[in-house]
Amino acid sequence: MSPIASYRRLFSLAGPLYVAVAFVARLPLAMAQMGTLLLVAGTTGSYGVGGGAAGALAVANAVGAPVAGSLADRVGQRSVVLVQSVLGGLGLIALVVLAHAQVVPWLVVATAGLAGAAMPQIGPLARVRWRPITREQAHHQPRLMEAAFSYEGAADEASFVLGPALLGLLVVVASPELALVIAASVLLVFGCAFALHHTARLTHAHRPAPHAGVRLLTAAFVVLLVAQLLIGVVFGSIQTGTTVLATVAGQAGVAGLVHASLGVGSVVAGLAVAALPPRFTYASRVLVAALGLALLSLPLLVTDTLATLFVVVLVLGFVVAPYMISVFMLGERSAPVQRVGAAMTLLAGATGIGYAVGSAVAGRLADVHGHPGAFTVTVGAGVSAAVLAVVAQPVVRRIGGPDPRPATQPVAALR
Repeated sequence: MSPIASYRRLFSLAGPLYVAVAFVARLPLAMAQMGTLLLVAGTTGSYGVGGGAAGALAVANAVGAPVAGSLADRVGQRSVVLVQSVLGGLGLIALVVLAHAQVVPWLVVATAGLAGAAMPQIGPLARVRWRPITREQAHHQPRLMEAAFSYEGAADEASFVLGPALLGLLVVVASPELALVIAASVLLVFGCAFALHHTARLTHAHRPAPHAGVRLLTAAFVVLLVAQLLIGVVFGSIQTGTTVLATVAGQAGVAGLVHASLGVGSVVAGLAVAALPPRFTYASRVLVAALGLALLSLPLLVTDTLATLFVVVLVLGFVVAPYMISVFMLGERSAPVQRVGAAMTLLAGATGIGYAVGSAVAGRLADVHGHPGAFTVTVGAGVSAAVLAVVAQPVVRRIGGPDPRPATQPVAALR
């Protein structure tokens, strides 16, 4: 089955409404962190408080997502995502209100953290739905699952390009307050629609009952968590280094566009992953992509103009999505079927923690050494990812071969 045919079959099985809802529902999370920074910094006059609030939202989301994922594994996605969408949307609105009420800073930061903890990780939860959605396609399911994870990787990258871009447009046209209220409204509408969509029921159907002996944190899965942590460090440090270079060049507003080019290259490469032959296993893909991260990040150390940086970041993006798609696919295969939701959200949470670590460390080094100091963190993370991929190949190859979960039990048609 060709990649185009695989995508057509996927979207036909799930329905165009589901595809649209699942994509739009991930935009609020992509908008919330930068929106919080701009809102709180503007109302308090302190970038320290604004950064603290944005960081609290990001870290709380990274920590809270696996908890919600585990709960969704036990009781189903519908009720969990519904509650998250409502609480997350209301949390963002409460943040806007409190930021304007001139309350003590710690209360604003705490509210941002609570809002972040409540917001659902739509991308990882959408990945969980594809195996039951494609269950009837027994002969084609391995290729359909590959296409599904390729699409989800590209969709995640696209959301983190379009989300901040939409936020920036709303801030320019109106204000950070309106931007966050719109993000909250989108979450309330599309997050709830994602929760209530009939595909949510399939994630809890035909699943063995959970039992105490089911282990998720195997050696292979820990390797995948570290791999995602490192790609998060790449994201955070690149954004910091790009911001520093753009600010020094007197074009701070261009930083977002340059950073977005990482996502553009990643989206294109992510969609193309479905065309790779099955003999090119996921373990091998992780290794090649990790080596690409190490090699393609090196030019950042000698980049000193925005034009050059744009090209370097764009090219680097072409190995990001293949890396993440392969890691998530290996995570889905290695996790017990009762705990796939927890596995996907843990991997996403590790990415978020890595982002926070990368931003913080790169920021410290940038204070002393400028943008080359920040990009040193990027290169270090890329080299570390390559070393990890090489050293862990024997472990990862055990789960990187043919799909170990062939479809064995049909489900009712979705429509």
